Amino acid sequence: MSVIRLLVLGAVRQHGRAHGYQVRNDLEYWGAHEWSNAKPGSIYHALKQMAKQGLLVAHEIAPSTAGGPPRTEYEITEQGAEEYFTLLRESLTAYDQKPDVLSAGLGFMVDLGREEVLGLLEERILAIQEWRRSVTEYYTPEEGPGQLGHIGEIMHFWVHSADTGAEWTRALIERIRGGAYTFAGEGEPFVGVLGEGEENPYGAGEQHPGDRD
Repeated sequence: MSVIRLLVLGAVRQHGRAHGYQVRNDLEYWGAHEWSNAKPGSIYHALKQMAKQGLLVAHEIAPSTAGGPPRTEYEITEQGAEEYFTLLRESLTAYDQKPDVLSAGLGFMVDLGREEVLGLLEERILAIQEWRRSVTEYYTPEEGPGQLGHIGEIMHFWVHSADTGAEWTRALIERIRGGAYTFAGEGEPFVGVLGEGEENPYGAGEQHPGDRD
């Protein structure tokens, strides 16, 4: 799954229309440059590629009266929205993916309805349990990793991670069932984006040629 596509589509959708630097700034505000491949070059490349693919539409914006080059603003299309929600749902259910996939999904989960998110997270637990069942047919966690020599530590780590992941997901489900957060159709959502001109305290700080586009 392409995490960068989910992140960029979701960031553009939150603004309605956004230029590349706004998208980069939002994702760095979330720390996505630390836990995913959302680096400046990847973000700007994804914007241009998805515009070519019809997932985004690019609007040329005239230069400001203060001068400077024109910028391109992007807006998500109907096809892009379909792709976005497909990726979002997959991110919340797929256990056999890197942690950045779930992290991206959590950042946008409130774009879905509360009951749907609960259902997707239940699917995630079932996927974890199924994986654990298949593994424990030939590996018995209770006997410890030594049964396979030091290589057993690999399997021990993955089984432990699965158990921890299931426990964490159950706790999240309980928080959501208990009324945590504002999901689609429930009112004004939490605003997790920076305002125009607002300083980003978590930015990477590095300049990129795409910042001017």
